[in-house]
Formats: sequence, C-alpha cells, structure tokens
Amino acid sequence: MSIPAQSSGAPDAEPDGPEDRLRRFATIWSRAIFPSTATSLTRPEFEHHLLPLARMLSDTLHARPFDAVSAAGVGGALVAAHCTDPDALSSTLGVVDSYLVLYCGNNGPVALATEDSRSRCARIQHAVAGGFSQALRERTLAEQEAIARSALAARSQAEQALHATEARFRAVFKDAAIGIGIADLDGNVLEVNDTLTRMFGGLDHHVRSHRVNEWVHPEDSPKVWKYYNELVSGERDHYRVEKAFYRNDGTVLWTNLTVSLLRDAEGNPEYQLALMEDTTERRLLNLRLRYEATHDALTGLPNRTLFFERLEKALSAGDGSRFGLCYLDLDGFKAINDSLGHASGDRLLVEVADRLQSCATAPGEMVARLGGDEFVALTTGPDTASEVDELACRILGVLATPIRLDGRELTVRGSIGVVEGPAGERNAAEVLRSADITMYRAKSAGGNRFELADAEADARAITRHGLTTALPAALERGEFFIEYQPLVHLGDGSVHGAEALVRWCHPQHGVLGPDRFIALAEHTGLIVPLGRWVLEESVRQANFWQERHTDGGPLRINVNLSPAQLHHPRLVAETVDVLERSGLEPAALCLEVTESALIGADDDLLKPLRQLAEMGVGIALDDFGTGYSNLANLRRLPVSVLKLDRSFTQGMQHHPADPVDLKIVEGIVSLAHSLDLAVTVEGVETGAQAEQLRELGCDTAQGWYYARPGAPDRIHSLLLADAV
Repeated sequence: MSIPAQSSGAPDAEPDGPEDRLRRFATIWSRAIFPSTATSLTRPEFEHHLLPLARMLSDTLHARPFDAVSAAGVGGALVAAHCTDPDALSSTLGVVDSYLVLYCGNNGPVALATEDSRSRCARIQHAVAGGFSQALRERTLAEQEAIARSALAARSQAEQALHATEARFRAVFKDAAIGIGIADLDGNVLEVNDTLTRMFGGLDHHVRSHRVNEWVHPEDSPKVWKYYNELVSGERDHYRVEKAFYRNDGTVLWTNLTVSLLRDAEGNPEYQLALMEDTTERRLLNLRLRYEATHDALTGLPNRTLFFERLEKALSAGDGSRFGLCYLDLDGFKAINDSLGHASGDRLLVEVADRLQSCATAPGEMVARLGGDEFVALTTGPDTASEVDELACRILGVLATPIRLDGRELTVRGSIGVVEGPAGERNAAEVLRSADITMYRAKSAGGNRFELADAEADARAITRHGLTTALPAALERGEFFIEYQPLVHLGDGSVHGAEALVRWCHPQHGVLGPDRFIALAEHTGLIVPLGRWVLEESVRQANFWQERHTDGGPLRINVNLSPAQLHHPRLVAETVDVLERSGLEPAALCLEVTESALIGADDDLLKPLRQLAEMGVGIALDDFGTGYSNLANLRRLPVSVLKLDRSFTQGMQHHPADPVDLKIVEGIVSLAHSLDLAVTVEGVETGAQAEQLRELGCDTAQGWYYARPGAPDRIHSLLLADAV
C-alpha cells in the first residue's frame, strides 16, 4: 500500500519560507527511514509521499486547541507504506524530536514558546508511536491470526492426511513471529510455540506447568476474566485485551492478547487458541513519552497538563470532598533574569521547585510548575480550609531562606493566591482564574504574602477586565456621552460656566461614572483618544450655548485632562485645532489638571500648559490640597484657578462650621487671591455651606446644592431660574 500523493500547494516555494522548511524536514525524514522501508519507490518518490505526513505533523504542532490525536494517523500511514521495521519508528521519533520544532516551529500563525513547543512535540511523538504500534499490531495480528487459523484448520484435516498436515502445521506454529498457545477448556496448556516460550523466560516447562486461569495479575481489568469465562462456556467466540503476566523471574510481561474458541465438527467448544504480542518495550516507551508530556523539562515537576488532570479529578470528587490551591508567582523574577541571565534564572527556578516539593509531601498534595516563575500547590481532603493556609505559610517559609547562586545570596519573595472550597461547584478554569486574580491582589498589596480568594473581589476584577476589553469598541460605537455640572458665581448666584463629565452607557452595566473606567482608559492608552473626543464635544457644546443663548449662557467650559494627556506631544496642537474648528474663544475653555499630576513637574511638562495659558486658555488646579505639594510651587505653575477639594469643606455642611476648616479655607483663599488666582469649591451640598464659602471670599462653586450633572439643555434652564 502506498501513501496517496498530494500536491505541496507551492511548487516554487519561497527560499527559507514555511513550505521550503517543510520540504527540508521531509527530506531529512525520508533519508532517515528509507533504508529500512520495503518499497518499490525511489527515495525522491518516497520523500514526495512523506510531504503530506510532514504537513500533518506541522499542522498538529500549531493546532489550537492543541490535540495530538491526529498525529496517530502519521504512525498508521508509515505502516501502510511498508515502513514496518522497528528502526523506521525509532528513526521517525528521532527526526520529530530533533527537527520538527526546528523546521516547523515558526510555520504557524503564532510563534510557539520554547516550553510549549517541546511539550507539544513530546505528545506528538507519543501519538505517532501509538498510531504506528496500533497499526502494526492490527496488521500483525490479522496476518498471524489468519495463519494460526489456517494451521489449526490444517490440523483438523490431519485425520485424513496426517503427515502432510502435521508438517505444515508445525512449520507455521513453530516459526510464527508472535506467541501462540493452545489450551483445553479447563485451562490446561497443551501446546506453545518457541516465541511464546521465549516471551515467558525461555523454559518450556514453566509455561506448561501453569493453567490459564492461574495467570492473574493485579493490573488485570475485570473484563479479562469475564471474557474468559464467556469464551470457555461457548458464549463468545473470541476476545482481545491488553494483559500483563508475571514471568518466572518476577518481571512483568505486557501483551496484546487475542483468544479464540475452537469448536469441533459438531460446533461444540473444544480448545482455546491464544495469540500474544509482546508490547512491554512499547509500553515503557509510551510511559516515557507520557512522563515527558506531563512533566516540566527544567524542574521535573508536573506541568500544566498533569496539574489540570489532577485538579479536574479533585473537583469532580464527591462525598463532601474539598480542595485547596496555592497559586505562587515569584516577585521580581524578571529582574533576576535580566541582571544575571536566563541560565542563572533557570538554576534559581530549580532550587525553588525543590523547596516547594518539600512543602507538599502529605497524601493528596502536589506541586506543579505552570510556566515561567508560576507554580501551584494543590491539597485535597476533608479539612483543606486549615491545611491550605498552613501550606501557603510553609511555602513562604522555605522561600525566606536566601538562595546562593554564583557566590551571591538571592532573597526570593513570592505572592500567593489561595482558593479553597468544596468539590463540584466550579471547574478547573474558574478555580485557576480565581487563584490568579487573588495572587495579583497579594502582589498589589506589596508581595511576600498570601491572600484568600474573595468572590466579590473576583467579580470586580472580572468586570474590570471586561470593561478594559470593551473600551476601544465603546468609543467607536458612540457609547460615551457628557453630562454638565454648572459652576455658580457665589457673589450673585449666576452660572459662571460648567464642568464636562464623561459617562459610559454600557450595554450590560448601565451608565458608568468616570471612577469606573478612566483609570482603565489610562492603563490601556485609550485615555488620549477619549480625552480628545470629550474636548471636541465639550467645546462644540459651549460654542452652541454661546450662539443659541445670547442672553448670557455659560462663559466657560471646564474639561479635565489626565496625566497621560499632559504627556501627549500633540496636546497644544490638538487643543488649538479643536478651538479653531469650533470657533470658540480660548478664554471660554478651562482645562482642569489634578494637583497630583503636577507634583514635581519639570519645565518640559509645564511648557504645553504655559503655551495654552498664554493663548488665553484657563488652567485650573483640580483637587487642590490632596497632593501635599509645596505651596511655593504655585508661583511657577501656569494656573489661574484653584479648585479646592471637597474634603476641606465637608465640616461646613452643618452649623456651626468646624473652626479649623474655616481657618484652612480662609488661608487658602487669601493665598490664592494674593497670587491672582480664583478659587472654586467642589461638593457644595447645603445652603449654609454655600453662604459660609461666600463669606470666606470663594469665587465659584459647584455641587448638588445647585445641580447634579445633567444634560446640556439643563444648564440654560438653571441660568434663567437662578441658582441661589
């Protein structure tokens, strides 16, 4: 049988392109196994037939999700191409191990990490070996069972032609490549060939001295002896199982066993025929490949694959079972890698892995490496609530001892997220996600500690992540809108201006205030386009007010600037462009900058603000009093307005007002006015508070006492109705 020829899909492959590397891999493969292949094809023709199989291996390597099962077809295809020599399998596994990642590792849509690619390669080898063995076994068993049946048929005819039939039977029976044995229905061994004798240690009487039903092994599946009893009773004609036997020296022989029932001329059960294929070496190979696929190559710990198997098993257990999980991430490991090199970092990880293993030695406990500097410890049992806390403390304890590396003593710290609970309530992915979120909470709290998972904290983190990923599309879909809160002149109660406050109309969470998404926008960099949109909309609205309401609309629109916008190189140019396109005078725009953003600001950062101030744009110092800045710095800041934080005026909401607050506000107002700065107060909620601020000399105010943030048409209504 030959492999169907397939077109490579790129006859003129680009040099060193994916197709060219795939062909070179196929060339190396064909040269490795062609000498042991029984085929009439020339080597170039054989290479051409291997190319589709090489592409199948490459596709399997890059499959997402990864599933090595398809690689088993490659092993079967080799057998179909008459590559049945054991050297063909050995050479194929060697070529896949040495060259698959080298030539095909970058052929996929996404380059694979080194650890991931080696893990996938090991599992592909496992699948190829399994497919090869399965196909070879089925082919061999089919051929040998046919031969054996022919031999037994010849023997039943020996009553008529004894000498010719006996010679023919003996030739087949003796020289067969698999073990053959014949027993009566009571299990007494009657005949065995040389191959079966060698499989059991080479002594014929050690085999003949046993009855079939004495060959019990602890790893026998229950169905083995169920099938046997059904066969000797005539209920079934054959069965095929994997079965282990003890040899005379105590070693274990693993076989693929096929047992058939032989009937006499009347159809009554008479003998049982056993065909045995020795699979011991193949089983050991599979175990080795399984180990490599489920253990970390650097530390020897179980890897992500094996950990998830154990975790899923623990979560599916019933009868009140519980689990505890510690998710560990080393603090500052990147700095060690960057300063000492990856080789030293690897040695550090090996030492950490050894220490972690010493922490989880009790039954039901395991430690695994998930990748990089991330480790996980799992404990199971009825009392994991206390055990997992103790496990986390032990981990932090063993990490506290410095590690000596190249003459240096390195202090290793770690952050641990702890998840504990009953089995059956969450799946493995949900548990690991909760542990990951909790670990980052521990890291944010300073590291070198563990935190317990909290459902509400998890939900907030998941919501934050969802909002972060939805932000870019939200701006494109127009989900943001602006509400305006009036700025009222304390002297006569007239509306002096309005502050623009952005809102997000989220499809699932409803209307969200800036406290829910501005920090996320700054973290992702979306704050710059979002801030530009807010500026454009606010300026457009302010210009509309002035054109529509000539009887005295808001004179100034206040727009907040984030620290990221302050550092944007086109801040001045874009602001000028927005003002020119709208036709709004620069004096009608006031940009609010938080005090904390300007603490320690150098001249480069202040230069754009100075340029805007020179154009006539107002600059307000927002949240004044919360940044602990040096008051002397006010002289060098290009600000025209101080916005006093609400924390200074909360004590004025009730009568009598806090005298300390009065003195502080009075001092700030006096300082501001001496520097020709206006003072705006936030958070005014009562009439007494407004009156007290007016008496202290504050210029403007905003707060719920006057109006809550609302639609732009409400600003003009407030102006006409008077705010006092």
